[in-house]
Amino acid sequence: MLFWIIFGALAGWIASKIVGKDASMGAIANIATGIVGSFIGGFIASNVFGLGKVSGFNLYSVLIAVAGSVILLTIINKIQERR
Repeated sequence: MLFWIIFGALAGWIASKIVGKDASMGAIANIATGIVGSFIGGFIASNVFGLGKVSGFNLYSVLIAVAGSVILLTIINKIQERR
C-alpha cells in the first residue's frame, strides 16, 4: 500500500510537471493521478504495444506510469476546456 502511494505520487508529480498542471494539483491529486495513470499506462503498454507489464519500482515502470498519467491529465484537460 505504501509502495503504491509513493509510486503514484512520483508518477503523478512528474506527469503534472510535463502537462503544466503542477501548480493546480495537490499531493492527493498527484497520488491519484499516478495510480490511475499506472493502470492506464500498463494496459496500453501490454495490450496495444505488446510490451511487458509493469513490475516493481524501476525505471521502466515509472516511465509507463508517467506516460499513462500524462494521457489521463491530457484527457481531463480536454474535458475541462469544453466546459
